Amino acid sequence: MSILIENIKELIQVEENPKLVVKGKDMANMQTIKNAFLFIEDGLISAYGNMEDLNKSEYLSAAKDVEVIDASDRMVFPSFVDSHTHLVYPASREIEYIDKIRGLSYEEIAKRGGGILNSARLMQKVSEEELVESALLRLKEIITYGTGAVEIKSGYGLTVESELKMLRVIKRLKQISPLVIKSTFLGAHSIPIEYRDKQSKYVDIVVNEMLPQVADEGLADYIDVFCDKGFFTVDDTERILEAGLKYNIRGKIHANELDYSGGVQAGIKYNALSVDHLEFIGDAEIEALLNSETMPTVLPGAAFFLGMKYSPVRKMIEAGLPVALASDFNPGSSPSGNMQLIVSMASILYKMIPQEAINATTINTAYAMGISHQVGSICIGKKANLYITTPIPTYEFMPYYYGANKADVIILNGKVVKVN
Repeated sequence: MSILIENIKELIQVEENPKLVVKGKDMANMQTIKNAFLFIEDGLISAYGNMEDLNKSEYLSAAKDVEVIDASDRMVFPSFVDSHTHLVYPASREIEYIDKIRGLSYEEIAKRGGGILNSARLMQKVSEEELVESALLRLKEIITYGTGAVEIKSGYGLTVESELKMLRVIKRLKQISPLVIKSTFLGAHSIPIEYRDKQSKYVDIVVNEMLPQVADEGLADYIDVFCDKGFFTVDDTERILEAGLKYNIRGKIHANELDYSGGVQAGIKYNALSVDHLEFIGDAEIEALLNSETMPTVLPGAAFFLGMKYSPVRKMIEAGLPVALASDFNPGSSPSGNMQLIVSMASILYKMIPQEAINATTINTAYAMGISHQVGSICIGKKANLYITTPIPTYEFMPYYYGANKADVIILNGKVVKVN
């Protein structure tokens, strides 16, 4: 079936010549078409333009079965691309949330065996079927908010068996979900308690036991390390990234969330696709990123939920960097995959104008997932992953009217998706 969307109030993020990234002052620019149409055929964006140029009979006769959608007073956006999540997990962690309210820090909770280690203990007990079932519910939820592509990390296993279990679950999700999904191996997410005084031995397990099996089964698109204060060192990180490259698995790094960790520079040294979190970013990190192909990715949900300092996004943009924004959907530090809320946080907390926030959650996050050729903008030949809004006055309304779901009709792979 083909789809013709007509009378679109405004078609957002149009690209005739697709860009890999949007950086610096260009992040404030975004092409749109008012009073537009969009034609979808064979799951791809086939044509678009002004309504005055639409020869409706041409499109209706060109395909045997065409669904016509009237988008009067509504806008069409490319689907969000969420390039950093941990949405496969065994259970929520709201009790730790109460500990945070009472004043315990992220590091303090981790030191006493909470946080990631709490999820890791539960992960050993849960079945693959249970993980698939719960993750599918979360995927359906983020679809309703307009997400069309998502990266999912392992990292709540921390044993060979449990890490492989998580990655096999993600592989199954790729097969049964309409979303574009990328899988990231994050065996180095935390240091198990039994290895706290012999951290290098755990790194040995990640490199010599986990990674070969992950590669042999083709379970990971990327490899990740939590390079930060109280977690993995720069030496650990470089060792793991180098091992990943031997299997042609590129890095994506957790860096500089808790301190100036050296994680940004380590990621750049090994040509990581992205370095994520970045609450602690100074001139040295910015300079290094300017001379790299690594996407700086900020995770507003985690900083907001944990009450942390906010990444200096304005300084990064003014220096000429691209910035991506992702949800960090996980049970401990960012229990939400709502990318509309991330766009609002971008404007409210990071002083990004709407155009910058939209660029940061579409084109730039597509780059951070390595799927720029597939999604991230309205471009002929790209996958028809998009959403039609509820009636809204302007695209600036998206971050302004926070808390309400403005995505009405969801289209993934060229098909209207029913999620309820």
